Amino acid sequence: MATSKPSPELKKLEYFVGTWTSRGDVRPGPAGPGGKLHMKERYRWMEGRFFLVIDSQFKIGDSAKWSGTAFIGYDAARKLYTYDEFNSMGEAQHSTGTLEGETWIWKGEQHIGGKITKTQFIVRMLLPTAYLFRFETSPDGIEWTVLVEDKATKEAASRASAHRPRPRSAKRSKRASRPRPK
Repeated sequence: MATSKPSPELKKLEYFVGTWTSRGDVRPGPAGPGGKLHMKERYRWMEGRFFLVIDSQFKIGDSAKWSGTAFIGYDAARKLYTYDEFNSMGEAQHSTGTLEGETWIWKGEQHIGGKITKTQFIVRMLLPTAYLFRFETSPDGIEWTVLVEDKATKEAASRASAHRPRPRSAKRSKRASRPRPK
């Protein structure tokens, strides 16, 4: 059986691999009263590199807290990126995306305030370690309301690995190389 290879378009997602954090404000709207947002997302490749997997944790204010897992892929027939998220509130979000220069635009629909609402999530890559994002909703796809606008920053890989314990063999070899007191 011949094995397929990931689309070259997927390489553009490499930018996101790592852990990203964001703190900001969610504006009051049809989804609720708004509040302070804290978001942490870890992006990693699924084996085979056909999908980027995102493990997310969100908190808005003192009460709203949830997690989700999403998969980003590429549909070569439609020439669109795909985004499928499933969260701890029982919701599923499906969007399609395009990359225009340094800006990702994800469009979909979501149940908000008891109605199906059009959504768009716009990400503008600033630096290898920072991007701006904006989440907007619209009843008709013409007039958009911004619910969240913020900046995400990527954790340094060395900082993440600094919290991992050293292997036992590394600890022993360091001790063994120290001069012994007489």
